[in-house]
Amino acid sequence: MAEDDRPQIYLVTPPDIDLMAFPDRLAAVLDAHAVACLRLSLATRDEDTLLRAADAVREVAHAHDVALVIDTHIVLAERLGLDGVHFPDGGRSVRAARKELGPDAIVGAFCGTSRHDGMNAGEAGADYVAFGPVAETALGDGSVAERELFEWWSQMIELPVVAEGGLTEAVIRDLAPVVDFFSVGEEIWRTEDPAGALGALIAAMDQG
Repeated sequence: MAEDDRPQIYLVTPPDIDLMAFPDRLAAVLDAHAVACLRLSLATRDEDTLLRAADAVREVAHAHDVALVIDTHIVLAERLGLDGVHFPDGGRSVRAARKELGPDAIVGAFCGTSRHDGMNAGEAGADYVAFGPVAETALGDGSVAERELFEWWSQMIELPVVAEGGLTEAVIRDLAPVVDFFSVGEEIWRTEDPAGALGALIAAMDQG
């Protein structure tokens, strides 16, 4: 697959990060690979923790000219001057976020395996739609976003589509021709060498 045709990487932080160590790990990944967007996706709802994490991650992201969005928090995205917000609830929050953050913000939605939710998110003003997981994982209800969904979307809908959750080299080889972005998170952060792990996933795109 030619580099121009290759899907882009949408990087997601781990759900829990060590602010002393994670910025350096993140910088090493961004030094090694081109990343289109980064999402701060923490499990905590503690505002102080989110603020400190956003400050640390934003500094690294913007030094590498990578856009930074945050899960769910429209108010924090606005207050911290982040590039946008991502919602895990399909298109339900997209319209309000677009109105609040304006036309230039990145607004995205995770729509599980639902084509209908994806289309609603697009109509509400989303910049991209994510489907997943793309393989069985311990999370969720066991449903999987099949290749057929991405194939249909890429043929019928202009809005960029993201594959997220359960990514492996084999899955990436299979989906590379029919997605615009791969959302990569725990797949690399749980390894000793995140930059190397991401490199292997990127290489798999060219093997499809």
